[in-house]
Amino acid sequence: MIQRRLLSSVGGRMIEEAKKLAGYAAVNNHVKNNQALGIGSGSTIVHAVHRLAERVKQENLNVVCVPTSFQARQLILQNGLTLTDLDRHPELDVAIDGADEVDSDLNLIKGGGGCLTQEKIVAGCAKSFIVIADYRKDSLSLGEQWKKGIPIEVVPMAYVPVAKRLASRFGGVAELRMAVSKAGPVVTDNGNFLLDWKFDKVHNWSTVNTAIKMIPGVVDTGLFINMAEKVYFGMEDGSVSIREKSEH
Repeated sequence: MIQRRLLSSVGGRMIEEAKKLAGYAAVNNHVKNNQALGIGSGSTIVHAVHRLAERVKQENLNVVCVPTSFQARQLILQNGLTLTDLDRHPELDVAIDGADEVDSDLNLIKGGGGCLTQEKIVAGCAKSFIVIADYRKDSLSLGEQWKKGIPIEVVPMAYVPVAKRLASRFGGVAELRMAVSKAGPVVTDNGNFLLDWKFDKVHNWSTVNTAIKMIPGVVDTGLFINMAEKVYFGMEDGSVSIREKSEH
């Protein structure tokens, strides 16, 4: 039992270090003075924001940050960074965010934390969308590593018909995401519900993403297709692996 705990602790530290490596590399390579930045959500982004705060202090950088969630907003403020929004900065220079899974074509599954719509809006406003992740998120095909399904944000009154439509058209099963520490479903920052669609085969993700978004009641999907420019993976051996968008 003690040995298992030790292994788990070592594994946890390795994953955390890998997240830090990816976050630091992205901030070091893509953040410059006088930029408007999109700040993503999740555990990996915490390291990126810490590095950003260090660079702002050390280099006296003038940057403003647009959050993708309440968590990101709090991170920005706690680290003494300048908070702004898309009303004031509708065009961003760079957006940095994590991912639940990345395939060989740089398609992403995002939204495990429930912020997918705001994350997609912010990423879509950026000239450059940079993704940071640890080695566990790297896959050849979506669904290889991430088994919790593709999150889909839906208007509450539509969750049953949307779930039925998803299963009948594309297979698999779509489940309403339930909260852990409270009774009832998870509610997003936008006041909506989340379906987790557990697909049972590999699809043409661009086609499926468009089709899902056309279902009445769907707000957006956790499929980020043709959006990421570059992905930084923190690796087990302490290196950083970079995957770039191929030109074709």
